[in-house]
Amino acid sequence: MPGSSLALTRLRIAITAFFAMDGFVFAGWVVRIPDIKHQTHASVGALGLALLGVSAGAVITMTLTGRLCRRYGSHPVTVACAILLSLSVALPPLTHSVPALGAVLLVFGAAYGGLNVAFNSAAVDLVAALRRPIMPTFHAAFSLGGMIGAGLGGLVAGSLSPTRHLLALTVIGLLVTAVAGCTLLRYDVPVPHPERPAGSGRRRLDAPTRRRVVVFGLIALCTAYGEGAMADWGALHLRQDLDASAGVAAAGYTCFALAMTAGRASGTRLLERFGRSRTVVLGGGTAAAGMVLGSLAPWVWAALLGFAVTGLGLANLFPVAVERAGALAGPSGVATASTLGYGGMLLGPPAIGFMAAWTSLPTALTSVAVLAASAALIGATTGRTA
Repeated sequence: MPGSSLALTRLRIAITAFFAMDGFVFAGWVVRIPDIKHQTHASVGALGLALLGVSAGAVITMTLTGRLCRRYGSHPVTVACAILLSLSVALPPLTHSVPALGAVLLVFGAAYGGLNVAFNSAAVDLVAALRRPIMPTFHAAFSLGGMIGAGLGGLVAGSLSPTRHLLALTVIGLLVTAVAGCTLLRYDVPVPHPERPAGSGRRRLDAPTRRRVVVFGLIALCTAYGEGAMADWGALHLRQDLDASAGVAAAGYTCFALAMTAGRASGTRLLERFGRSRTVVLGGGTAAAGMVLGSLAPWVWAALLGFAVTGLGLANLFPVAVERAGALAGPSGVATASTLGYGGMLLGPPAIGFMAAWTSLPTALTSVAVLAASAALIGATTGRTA
């Protein structure tokens, strides 16, 4: 029976598999960007423009995916987007010019953005059905898949061409989609969200609900800003400002990512103990303190500790924000929060760069602490996060 405990368990496993596959495939693509740059003879500026195709495709598709999920259901849309993501990741090695690369990355970004909205919407429905705050565990699977994808990608980079490597990702993605997709298409979650009546996702939302969805989207933006900044600037800070070796500098983001994965893996227990509002406040405050240490400490070991504390603090803010937005407004809420969050990830790296040019990189990195503290303040004042 669709509502049975066994069915819900199978759905949880299937949705977790899609989260992990998404992180795995995306990270596998990222580690081959230098090879694709060489293949297309792209300058740094031209490559940057081509990479905007991923961002543009994702942002444009997220709102559309919310509408598709309302019309057809999040499960079929998840499967369709996962198929498109798996197929499109094999396309970049087939291009030999920057315009062609930008075009295929637009498709890849559309699939990536659509899949994120679709499986988050499916996860929100399952959270409501189980009546347990398990959203962080799905995002932990995404983080773990990303780390595995990046690690394996680095190992095979010297032995496999980009074409063979990304084609292998296609095969893996399609296999996961075939197995997990059968479960998604077989079962559904008929339980309505307690915060909104059944079918409300199809009606026009009132102004207070829209404002609350945007509030949760702002929490997601503050969190994703920090993730983007750490991914692009953390290693450079360690190398340039603290004279760390190349290996130690690379370990900076690893510390951040491992801590974030661990924080998300324990997020359900944390949410059950403290509730959503206090978790956001504690997480934002912890991340702010960690980033002040990570950006301003004069010692490498202290900066690495700060990066890890930042990862722990930020870990559960994005999952809580997306889950709350989805509980309020269904797939449209997920799309809004995801779009704002993705915008924060896009905003972070260039904003840090501009601020570093005006002041210094350590000072610029403190903006991560400012936004993390802002997320904590929003969580404390909204009164409806829990």
